[in-house]
Amino acid sequence: MNFEKVSFKNANGYDLSGRMELPADRQPHNYAIFAHCFTCSKNFSATKNITRALTTSGYSVLRFDFTGLGDSDGDFADTNFSGNVEDLLAAIDYLKDNYKAPSLLIGHSLGGAAVIFASAKASSIKAVATIGAPSDTKHVRHLFGDQLEAIIENGEATVQLSGRPFKIKEQFLRNINEQEVTKKLQELRKPILIAHSPQDTTVGIQHAEKLYHAAIHPKSFVSLDGADHLLLDKVDSKYIGEVIASWAKRYVSQETENDLKTRDQVAASLGNEEAFTTQIVAGKHYLTADEPESVGGNDFGPTPYDLLSSGLAACTVMTIQMYAKRKKWIIENVECHITYDKQHALDCQNCEEDTAKIDTFTRSIKITSTLDDKQLQRILQIADKCPVHKTLHSETQIITKLI
Repeated sequence: MNFEKVSFKNANGYDLSGRMELPADRQPHNYAIFAHCFTCSKNFSATKNITRALTTSGYSVLRFDFTGLGDSDGDFADTNFSGNVEDLLAAIDYLKDNYKAPSLLIGHSLGGAAVIFASAKASSIKAVATIGAPSDTKHVRHLFGDQLEAIIENGEATVQLSGRPFKIKEQFLRNINEQEVTKKLQELRKPILIAHSPQDTTVGIQHAEKLYHAAIHPKSFVSLDGADHLLLDKVDSKYIGEVIASWAKRYVSQETENDLKTRDQVAASLGNEEAFTTQIVAGKHYLTADEPESVGGNDFGPTPYDLLSSGLAACTVMTIQMYAKRKKWIIENVECHITYDKQHALDCQNCEEDTAKIDTFTRSIKITSTLDDKQLQRILQIADKCPVHKTLHSETQIITKLI
């Protein structure tokens, strides 16, 4: 994982702490900002998983701590919803001035309401996605439980949120009472994706219904069936990250400045927090490699040897079909199955020794056609001439250097 620690000042002069995540080749096609849930932080598990799913698809994502949370300066007790929106606008300006103006905003829970307000004020934002967002910011009041009256009567009170104490002031209540999320959404006129779990017990599914009805087309809804509000299961957070990345393709340009230069290049990136889950950029395409759970991986993608075998299989069927078309032979379909193992060489002299084993790709080809036996035998000969096959058989060299 490529990342950069960043900080920027908000409207009140406080330093906000952020982390810029980049795709494997450090050449994002778009910049996005993620707004975390109420009293969460940039390092919350769902925030990290969603961000990484987006960077795996070629986005660069800024996730940061709102004022008074995580590593950011300021006193949380003096913040409110409007302040969160101002923090988002400061983040947008930071990207515009130091990288590139963001085109996508994503918000989780109350952060989802905040990105609706912020995107209305930022012309660079082309698409918005919310996850478990409330349709009414006053909904947050129920989290304060029996301390709500104390906040109103005394001007402030300490409440327990997710097992941590937070001081909430009466000005926070006044501020959330003034925010009309659905009205702002009706005015937005930008594509929006609304994701919500039917089983969300913190922000009920009826909030998603109100948001969807208030939004103007193009609008989309995705059900996070079975997920909890905080998306604590990494499968749920990874899933919605992938969905948002795919959905946004409709609305943001995915061309990079280096498309032509990187067309024939492959880059891989792995951070120390990731076990084996590796981002790959191959030309203009984004992939994930991994290892099985049995060896400590997440099984989020094929193994390196699976990818190597896939290259041989793909090149084989392409070569066969290209040859058949040139000969005007009709092959309805060709399949190639590859298994990889270490076996004794066909001509080994000391087969009893382990050192006599070599890397072996077993290739099985299935051809659907009316070709006769002679033609099929020729096809098998052509399979051996596919470029990847030749590369694996030839003497190769790998030149390694530090960047």
